[in-house]
Amino acid sequence: MTDILAEVADQVLTITLNRPAKKNALTPGMYTDLNHRLAEAAGDFGIRAVVITGAGSAFTAGNDIMDFMNTPPSGEDSPVMQFLATIHNFPKPLIAAVHGNAVGIGTTMLMHCDLVYAAPDSKFAMPFVSLGLVPEAGSSLIFPKLVGHVKASEIFLTGRNFSATEALEMKLINGIEELPLAKAVEMAKVIAEQPPEAVINSKALLKSADHEAITAVMRVEGELFGMALQSDEAATAFMKFLAKKQKG
Repeated sequence: MTDILAEVADQVLTITLNRPAKKNALTPGMYTDLNHRLAEAAGDFGIRAVVITGAGSAFTAGNDIMDFMNTPPSGEDSPVMQFLATIHNFPKPLIAAVHGNAVGIGTTMLMHCDLVYAAPDSKFAMPFVSLGLVPEAGSSLIFPKLVGHVKASEIFLTGRNFSATEALEMKLINGIEELPLAKAVEMAKVIAEQPPEAVINSKALLKSADHEAITAVMRVEGELFGMALQSDEAATAFMKFLAKKQKG
């Protein structure tokens, strides 16, 4: 069984994170596969939009903690950093369907999607500081622009989670849906019927004002994230997290 599923129908590629036993916690191999699938989709005229979702009870629990501890990503060539660059630069519409937990990169990747729909039970969290790390995926720039400095500081510095209702109020998602995947596919099909060059050019224009600034911030975040992963502070925080997880 592959950890990443991909299916094309009606000019829409649906990518499913398929590691439900681990709540779709992401590994380097999964990032490599995602990069491959998205690179193919970018160059395939027969694919007009991409939907990303998760199998089982969660969208994704974020990065696999044990994997991160054993093989921390190093540099811009690491699979996770390549994935972040890929979704930041992806030319076609990206639509996310979220349910259950969306942790860490499970939330920050949504900031690079063009449409996001979430189930009522969705829980979002960016616990980077709680793990001795820093925000990634350009979220230290994008999130304050969405919600304001004080709200972004509250979320990042406490590491608390927040509900789909709060995510909607923050304008992180488009809507709350009982069947978010069905809604995401429906919207992807609508977009797929639009003139494709006009869609691609319009997306580029919508992102143009902040694109280079986000690229620069992502580079700095990546450097600080890499240094933080090597720190004693992060090692202690990771062990504390794992101990709490084992108890709970």
